[in-house]
Amino acid sequence: MKQALQGSGVRDLAMARPAVARDRSASRRANLSMVLRLLRDEGPRSRARIAEDTGLPKATVSHLIAELLDGGLVREGEAERDRGAVGRPGQAVEVDGGGIHGLGAEVNVDYISLLALNLRGEVTFERRTPLDVRAVGPEAALDAIAQLVTEGTAALRAQGGNVVGVTLATPGAVDMDAGIVKYASNIGWREVAALAGLRERLGPLTPELHLENDAKLGALAEYVLTSADNVRDLVYVTGQTGVGVGIIAGGRLLRGTGAYAGEVGHLRLVPSDQPCACGRRGCWETTIGRDALLRYAAEPGDTVRDPTIDLDRRLAELRDRAHAGDPRTLDALGRIADHLAPGLALLADILNPRLLVLGGHFAYFGEHLIDTVTTQVRDLTMAPDLGGCEIVLSQLGLAGTARGGALLALDTVYQDPTAVMASA
Repeated sequence: MKQALQGSGVRDLAMARPAVARDRSASRRANLSMVLRLLRDEGPRSRARIAEDTGLPKATVSHLIAELLDGGLVREGEAERDRGAVGRPGQAVEVDGGGIHGLGAEVNVDYISLLALNLRGEVTFERRTPLDVRAVGPEAALDAIAQLVTEGTAALRAQGGNVVGVTLATPGAVDMDAGIVKYASNIGWREVAALAGLRERLGPLTPELHLENDAKLGALAEYVLTSADNVRDLVYVTGQTGVGVGIIAGGRLLRGTGAYAGEVGHLRLVPSDQPCACGRRGCWETTIGRDALLRYAAEPGDTVRDPTIDLDRRLAELRDRAHAGDPRTLDALGRIADHLAPGLALLADILNPRLLVLGGHFAYFGEHLIDTVTTQVRDLTMAPDLGGCEIVLSQLGLAGTARGGALLALDTVYQDPTAVMASA
């Protein structure tokens, strides 16, 4: 996480909970948090430089670093000469926490997945399982997610790891505080108490649980990735069966009054009479979503339309066909580009982001989409040169949402380092 996040955490960005009143012990927690975030955002530095950057006394910084070292959250790095200093270089300190893990669990239309990150940002566990979530229903889907979380947690703990939190990501509108998926049409969930169900299945040793919308978590993951360039306004467009967007404006994630912000997939933006899972016809996602792509590209009996096969394999097969010049596949991608452009132009005109990031299958087929889409969006937008907006492809593939969930789960460490050190 880079400079754009300095002074705030992923949880602050996501507005997961209000700030709590500070007491005497909170001062120590706040200082530990400030130092740890500084190292996360700005990289390794000496104790003297940390004191300079934070405004804390050098003696205080030495005590804080000693505590973070004992807790395994930081480690000694390379020698570093402080700015303008003479004499012996100081020892740099950097974020460690290789054994501290956050988990992101994603429920999608035809798969569930789990991804773990440690405090260094390294992927420490990753698994995706095909599952017809709508057909099996929420109880069976939560059973499968709980099993996946249990397996991942057991594997990490067997290596001496500490799992500090799990974020469950689903499509649709969610109530984060209540842990309820209010309405997710594509997976057929309505008023599902997802976190209570997951907590019941995981048992008494369950780490801290969070719930968030998939597109919003994808936006968080992309924002963390691009914050080095001081990007403060970003729109992430999911490329899934359902299409939603995660919107970050001025460095804040937009949720909306009822948490429905970003549900653009159900707007009627291009001519279509295709039925949508929401009960209406002609929604944008019926023309650019994954089902639309597969419907355009292949007959029902084709393996790329078999939901029991891992999605990554199916998309890779379709990409190989595009590379080989298969006419039907290329025509399908052309239709996706033509239908995608009007919606992106609308987002660019209304939100004027610095980046429009295309995720999911849009990123898979980026070389066949990006130039055509950019040209069309430039022609459709009101502002010259897209108003400074750039359309880019996600670098995270299908893992973006789960990665955002793992980042949100890990942020509890930056909010209160003392808690994880005490548990260790």
